[in-house]
Amino acid sequence: MVNQKGAAIRDNQGNSWLYSDIVKDHFFNPRNILFAGEEEDYDADAMGRVGSPACGDEMVLWLKIDKDSERIKECKWQTFGCGSAIASTSMLSVMLSENGGMTLDDALKIKPQDIMERLGGLPNRKIHCSVLGDKALQSSINEWFRKTDQLDRIITDGAKVIDEKLKITDHDIEEAVLEGAQTLEDVQKKLKVGAASPESIPEIEQLIRFYSEKYYGEAFI
Repeated sequence: MVNQKGAAIRDNQGNSWLYSDIVKDHFFNPRNILFAGEEEDYDADAMGRVGSPACGDEMVLWLKIDKDSERIKECKWQTFGCGSAIASTSMLSVMLSENGGMTLDDALKIKPQDIMERLGGLPNRKIHCSVLGDKALQSSINEWFRKTDQLDRIITDGAKVIDEKLKITDHDIEEAVLEGAQTLEDVQKKLKVGAASPESIPEIEQLIRFYSEKYYGEAFI
């Protein structure tokens, strides 16, 4: 059923969810998407990944950032998930790059509610999709702070800090495992974790085993 306010779509259990025309537009015509196979040639300044295709939606966000002004010049993304996840990430990419691009400080002020408002709302059971976008953005900006040696600006809300000197969290290690890291050496190549804080290595190895079993069914170390 389609009306002036949007489209009602039923799931496998027969539940009806109303999607706005804006959500439909961003689902069928996603903005700033990075198509599969283009990742290696895209020269991003920072990248953030949250979620996992193995257990639900996954979002990957790439940013190009002006070093002097810290404005987001370009935002590209990939989302593996439902229509709400795709529309949420598409709208987030527009918000970040429109009008000359947001500064990182302003981008960090974006809340899931802001994304939903621009979309004209989401069904209650799909609100988590806008939350994932918020987390992917935070992850990518944190990577920029690490690359530019601004460790004091790294945001660790809701995460356990494993390496105090580098502000590496359990979420960072989880993302490294999702990106293919299987050993302590693999994780250290991505994050440098434990190099300045050797006392954190046992906990890092334990987390690698935990996330390996969680996502792949086996511990690699």
